Amino acid sequence: MHEPFAITSNFKKYLMKFFSPLLLAAGIITIISCHSTRKINTALSKKDTTQMVVVKDIHNDSLDFIKQTLHALDSSRINFSTFSAKVKVDVWDKDGKKPDLTVFIRMKKDSIIWLSVNATVFSYEAYRIVITPDSVKMLNKQDKVVELRSVSYLQELSHLPLKFSTMQDLLVGNPIFVDSNVVSYKKNPDNVTMLIVGSLFKNLLTIKNNLNVVSNSKMDDVDPARNRTCNISYGNYEKWDSKNFPKFREISVVEKSKIDVQMDFKQYSFNEILSYPFSIPKNYKAQ
Repeated sequence: MHEPFAITSNFKKYLMKFFSPLLLAAGIITIISCHSTRKINTALSKKDTTQMVVVKDIHNDSLDFIKQTLHALDSSRINFSTFSAKVKVDVWDKDGKKPDLTVFIRMKKDSIIWLSVNATVFSYEAYRIVITPDSVKMLNKQDKVVELRSVSYLQELSHLPLKFSTMQDLLVGNPIFVDSNVVSYKKNPDNVTMLIVGSLFKNLLTIKNNLNVVSNSKMDDVDPARNRTCNISYGNYEKWDSKNFPKFREISVVEKSKIDVQMDFKQYSFNEILSYPFSIPKNYKAQ
């Protein structure tokens, strides 16, 4: 019979492996070098003869199509005051699959992200985390340690200038890193693919025509010093209040090694009255 220590002795390291993809995707994620355009284009199906249309070479009708597509995508965003969820989380790294996590999420828009991280196999809470736009508080319940940090702590973990709004959008399932700087696109019967290039990253975005939602987002670093890429897939969409909520997410991050995270939302709700309990026991040590 396994002892809890078997997964909790290095639980913080493992937990950060879970959060790193989230932070990587939820920060201003930036994606790979000046040759990434070639890599992104080869990521398109080789069997698909439809070519990416370069925006500078297209006519007004195509520009109107891009505007309409982006407007429809923006209109599909979930607007909320609060959000809560129970999520089954699976993580794989270079050493294989890690112990399952169950993560409880509570959010108040633009105010607080509350997380309770549970070791599924042992049914106990290992970490409780509260993130606000300017602070991070973390209770390590196994080691009886509390960490009180500024939000820059998340930036140190992910090596990215994080935005609170992007983190909450990622958790609620809204598209991230979408702006109007579309440099090329292609149309298929089922979806539209757009290449969006910003000052920090390139985002190959696939949008489902029938739902006006993102099915995949592939981001590559424009910094030649960082060989880093992140792929986010959204699936199992379910209708909520005329919007579509993705109950399944898959996040893959590749830098020096690969980390895969799957998030399966077992329960979720919006706009309910929530509490965000976080009390520090007297016997906990500060770290």
